[in-house]
Amino acid sequence: MGGLSAGGSPAHLDRPASHGELAAAITAVRTRLGLVALLFGLTGLAWWATADQMSGMDAGPGTDLGTFGWFLGVWIVMMAAMMFPSVSPTVALYAQMTHQRGLNRPLLFTSSYLLVWGAVGAVAYGLFGLGRTLFGADLGWHAGGRWLVGGILALAAIYELTPLKDVCLAKCRSPLGFLLGSWRDGPRGALEMGARHAAWCVGCCWALMAALFALGVMSVGWMAFVAALIAIEKLAPWKSAANRAIAVTLVVLGLAVVIVPEQVPGLTVPSSASNGMRMQGGS
Repeated sequence: MGGLSAGGSPAHLDRPASHGELAAAITAVRTRLGLVALLFGLTGLAWWATADQMSGMDAGPGTDLGTFGWFLGVWIVMMAAMMFPSVSPTVALYAQMTHQRGLNRPLLFTSSYLLVWGAVGAVAYGLFGLGRTLFGADLGWHAGGRWLVGGILALAAIYELTPLKDVCLAKCRSPLGFLLGSWRDGPRGALEMGARHAAWCVGCCWALMAALFALGVMSVGWMAFVAALIAIEKLAPWKSAANRAIAVTLVVLGLAVVIVPEQVPGLTVPSSASNGMRMQGGS
């Protein structure tokens, strides 16, 4: 495999990405430039489609999610828009290691990656509906709503500094280590490895996605904000500094939402949104 052994899982692969691993990812990106360009093209298309579908739909925290099928479709497109830029080095390196010239294996890898995030969206939809059913008016903005949003942002900030976050993020930041430690051959292997990589990404990013739901999941602005945080923590060379900066940002944002929500740029305060606003395809 061009000097890369796919067997076993040496202990040094659990460390954060080294200069050698970074160089391997950069080389793969250059070698598979067409594939990376395709992923970024799909990213741009996904952003356009998401903005079109969610235009005028942001009602702030607690925005109605619409019907399950509509939300799930939009969510998967959102995940492509948000995650493809940061996962593209892994996909490029995987494509290089397969020694296959076609796009079938990388696209199988990417498809299973998106399917896992789709499952996460389905679970989030269920939890959102359950919370509304159980607590209803108690979660209204002028009841406990702003405190709930602030609490979710604080939880996301705390999670940034936990050992579990560090382990999951290390897998995302070390594509070579992940691929060598999880290698499976063939199309079925591509599906399995894409799903495994997505599982590590979910472990890394679930709290940031919860923050997106708290701030307004149908807001393209907050979607871009969370996507930027994900890209920074996965791609920035200074992992610890990036994590601490993100944690501080989330804490400050949470305090602002609780104390001066009207002054938070991009935040739609629910009382100022149209009471009759419903999602496309919603009930």
